[in-house]
Amino acid sequence: MNTFIKLTVCVMMLVVTKVSAQEFTGVATYKSKRKVDIKLDSTQVNSEMHQKMMDMLKKQFEKTYILTFNKEESVYKEEESLGAPQPGGMEVVMINTGGADVLYKNTKEKRYTNQNDVFGKIFLIKDQLENVEWELGKETKNIGEYTCYKATFTRQEPKVVGGISVNGDKDLDEEKEPEMETVTITAWYTPQIPVNNGPGNYYGLPGLILEVNDGSETVICSKIVINPKNDVEISEPKKGKKVTKEEFDSIMEKKLEEMKEQYSPKRGKGNGQQIEIRIGG
Repeated sequence: MNTFIKLTVCVMMLVVTKVSAQEFTGVATYKSKRKVDIKLDSTQVNSEMHQKMMDMLKKQFEKTYILTFNKEESVYKEEESLGAPQPGGMEVVMINTGGADVLYKNTKEKRYTNQNDVFGKIFLIKDQLENVEWELGKETKNIGEYTCYKATFTRQEPKVVGGISVNGDKDLDEEKEPEMETVTITAWYTPQIPVNNGPGNYYGLPGLILEVNDGSETVICSKIVINPKNDVEISEPKKGKKVTKEEFDSIMEKKLEEMKEQYSPKRGKGNGQQIEIRIGG
C-alpha cells in the first residue's frame, strides 16, 4: 500500500511539473540606449546644431521593447510611442537596417520569423537563429530582484564609427569589402527565470537575459511579470511577403541607395539641413 501511495504521489508531481512548464509565461520590458558620438564637418553643421542633433539622437535611440515569452517561444516588439518633433528645421532621416517590427523566436527549433514594415511594405523574413557559443563567467550582479551571471561571445562586424554612419559615409559608397572588427557581446542572465531567451535575437543561456551590450548599444530589463493574470498570447507573424534574409538585405541596400539619392545635398531641396543617419544591422 505504501509503495502504491508513493508511486501515485510521484506521478501526480510529474503531471503538475509538466503542466507548470507548459503554462509558464512572462512579460519583460526592456529599455535601450545607444552611445552617440558623431563628429561632423563644421562647414556642414555648426556647433549649436550639432549639439541639438546629438540630444535628439539620444532620445531617438531610447526605445522600449516588450518580450512576451514561454518556455520555448517569444514575441519581441517595440512599444508604440509618439515621435518627438525635430528642432530648428533640421530633417534627420533614420534608416534602421537591423530592426524588427515583430520578432518571433522559437528557441526549441532554433528559428525566427521577423515581420518588418519597410517603407509601407511588409516583409516576412524567416531564418535560423545564430548558434552562439557563449562563454559563461562567474561574475554576478543584481538587476532588480534577480541575481544575474555574466556571459560573453565575440563576432565579426563591419567597422562603423559608433555604429552609425552619417550621410551614407564615403566608405559605404565605394565598392570594396568593408573593414571588419571584432565586437564583444556581454550579456547578464538570471537562472531564477529558467527560460532560454532574451531581447532581440539573443538566446542560448541557462536563464532569461536581462541585459545585453554590444559596445555601442545597451538593452536592459526594467520590469518582469511572471505568469500574469491576463492570458499571454504568443503567435508567429503570418502577414507579409516571404523572403530570405539574403533577399531582404538586397532589397534594403537598394532602398538605401534610393534614399541616399533623395536626400542628397546636391539636390538642394528646402532650407533645412538634411542628415541621413544609418544604423548598422
